[in-house]
Amino acid sequence: MSGSNIIPWVVGNWKMNPMQADSQRLIQDLTQLLQNAPISEQQCHIGVAPISIALLSIKQSLQDISAVKVVAQDVSQMAGTGAYTGEVSAELLKDSQIDYVLIGHSERREIFGDDVVKIKAKVTNALNANLQIIYCVGESLEQREAGQAEQVVLQQICDLAAVVKAGQWHNIVIAYEPIWAIGTGKTASPQDAQSMHAKIREGLTQITPEAQDVAILYGGSVKPENAVELAACPDINGALVGGASLNAESFYKIAQAFAKTE
Repeated sequence: MSGSNIIPWVVGNWKMNPMQADSQRLIQDLTQLLQNAPISEQQCHIGVAPISIALLSIKQSLQDISAVKVVAQDVSQMAGTGAYTGEVSAELLKDSQIDYVLIGHSERREIFGDDVVKIKAKVTNALNANLQIIYCVGESLEQREAGQAEQVVLQQICDLAAVVKAGQWHNIVIAYEPIWAIGTGKTASPQDAQSMHAKIREGLTQITPEAQDVAILYGGSVKPENAVELAACPDINGALVGGASLNAESFYKIAQAFAKTE
């Protein structure tokens, strides 16, 4: 079971959405909700992950709500600067005061070919630039039905551990996202999610003495309707939210659930 000192995280992954005007309205709506009924950083860390070309404009729009973190959806496997067309390095994110990044999301793994070598390079570069990483793990439906879910997820944790040094675990958040539950409307039951989170925690204890302090988020069709039950699970320390994060009220209600302010 996780330590009670973990502050939950609720992060909205906007993916390839929305248009700029809609993103600004979304932030305005979220800002209004947080001003009307604040959620402190001691209750819950809140983050949004917009498209890369909106990172700085969203950060500017959130300047009066500093509690909301701006998260990059990905980072280059190449470090520093150089002749790498289309890439954004960890150092460039840091230079733009973007301190948080998603790495290893299943859509990057499955669609864009982010294999273990690329993911390890991204993690290494992000840690070297002192970014906070939200590292995504999860199994496919086929792997789950074959009884391989725990094996697959724990291997992904081992891939991470291979490049995280002893003093860097405080920069790591884990997000468990069963691939079959992403954008499908299906959700792992709270019992199934808690069971996998407990396995991840158990695996981490064999890797680092900081295991009890690592936040483990659940992702996969998280909605206000299931957030309270998920938040009640001892090893679920927050949520990585997809579609529901594109609606300010839904996203805010999920944050409320994990902040225990409802």
